[in-house]
Amino acid sequence: MEINREMLLQSFREETEECLAQMEQSLLALETHPEDRELISSLFRAAHTIKGNASLLEFEALARFLHNVEDLLDLCRNHILALSPEVINILLQAVDALRQMAKRAVDGKESLLPEHEALSVRLAELASEFKAVGTPAAQESSASSFAESSIGTATSRATVQNLRVDVGKLDRMLNLTVEFAIAQGRQRRMLEEKTSLEASGRELLESHHGLEALFLELQELVMKIRMVPVGPTFHRFARSVRDAARKNGKLARMLVVGEDVEVDTTILEHIHDPLMHMIRNSVDHGLEMPEVRRALGKDPSGKIVLQAFHDSGNIVVQISDDGAGLDHERILHHARSRGIIPEGARLTESEIHNLIFQPGFSTADKVSELSGRGVGLDVVRRNVNALSGAIQVESRRGQGTTFTIRLPLTLAIIDGFAVKVGTETYVIPLSSVQECLELPAEKHSSSEGGVINLRGEALPFVRLRDLFECGGATPAREKIIVVEYHGGRAGLAADELLGEQQAVIKPLGRLFQGIPGVSGSTILGNGRVALILDVPALCAEAIHRSAEPVSQ
Repeated sequence: MEINREMLLQSFREETEECLAQMEQSLLALETHPEDRELISSLFRAAHTIKGNASLLEFEALARFLHNVEDLLDLCRNHILALSPEVINILLQAVDALRQMAKRAVDGKESLLPEHEALSVRLAELASEFKAVGTPAAQESSASSFAESSIGTATSRATVQNLRVDVGKLDRMLNLTVEFAIAQGRQRRMLEEKTSLEASGRELLESHHGLEALFLELQELVMKIRMVPVGPTFHRFARSVRDAARKNGKLARMLVVGEDVEVDTTILEHIHDPLMHMIRNSVDHGLEMPEVRRALGKDPSGKIVLQAFHDSGNIVVQISDDGAGLDHERILHHARSRGIIPEGARLTESEIHNLIFQPGFSTADKVSELSGRGVGLDVVRRNVNALSGAIQVESRRGQGTTFTIRLPLTLAIIDGFAVKVGTETYVIPLSSVQECLELPAEKHSSSEGGVINLRGEALPFVRLRDLFECGGATPAREKIIVVEYHGGRAGLAADELLGEQQAVIKPLGRLFQGIPGVSGSTILGNGRVALILDVPALCAEAIHRSAEPVSQ
């Protein structure tokens, strides 16, 4: 039978990354619980799995390095060598080196780099130094323990089966459901228009409703396949917290809450870098030095909590620290010195917090590896907004800071609210819609927008007709869709309300990217294309226009 080496290499790459991630998490956990035998056993199992796979593919240098790692772990497992911070450090260095070595081996570069050879020698020397203390039964213990652990692993894998699926195939499945939806919409319209009240017509409609139910089930299944738990991604940040704290002379630990919460794999992929930046920012700016924390009566080791949960059809991710909190006076001083706000301006607490999202804003005293270069939270906010999300910050002086990121569960399908303007249809994300009402008669004469009184509160609004330069005459009765973003509200004026509908998001082509107020497109049941509106941008535009002085 012909063996496809490319498939073997792909499988090796994926399984190695999983094992290395498991090793890293176990090592970080062992810093707190050094006597946990199961964690040590899981480390040995992961290293042995990678070694076996490397030997199968004849990556001899990689297998030799892993043999030295196994020797060291075996000594720890048999209580001959204590898992001190120094031992954990060298094992974490070995995990980092293995990531590089595995990638090089897959790319055809099987020899070790000089720094990897030096680390391999250090591992071997450390193991040989303690081997003489061990008992002759150590090797037997190693073999029998691994045999037992293999059985345990097989049992756990039998209970939870994971299937690796090519995302390209899932995208194709999703596109097929889109085509299905288009054909279904046309069929429904034809049936509603041309079916009489005859029995055969009613049966045809019932058949269509059954088809619709099957389609919705298929669509839900495809979406579930794309959903993955956040835990594996979140746990990888624990290493960043540890390393960033050590570089700053601080102590820190990370706690993950809600690791079983599932989110679309695309969302998880895009949110990784913003989360990494914010976590490092919390370590650098938020947490105090151990002696300062001790003097304040706090635990010398700072705590960063990464939490995920579902709320109203969204996923919410919170990054909290128990550090010093935001220094309002320092933020205001820096903002005034840079001309971001005028002297004497009075800002609310929320407005002060939002200043840290200004481009290039940084209160760091010196440039370090982590901060002070002016590449800050403005990049994080821009990335979150690009995912149709929102970010907010809350802080209490001396108690810590919490960043809250709210994102859609998926970037593939949204629940939308369709409106008509002239001959065009637009879709507003339903999660942003608060209510709908008629535009007051006295506001019909305003050319672009303005402000209306909504139960005693001023509501800025903008006409979609003028914003997108739609043709046709303005109707006698216009509708206002009240939308919310970042705790603020604005109104969007449209000709007609079409109601709720699911929208399969299609990206805009390069020619149309960057259009203000538009985040994507979708295909309607009649086959026409509708634009999906960017609510944050439209809210900002409405507020900006309402603040402009009225020309006489």
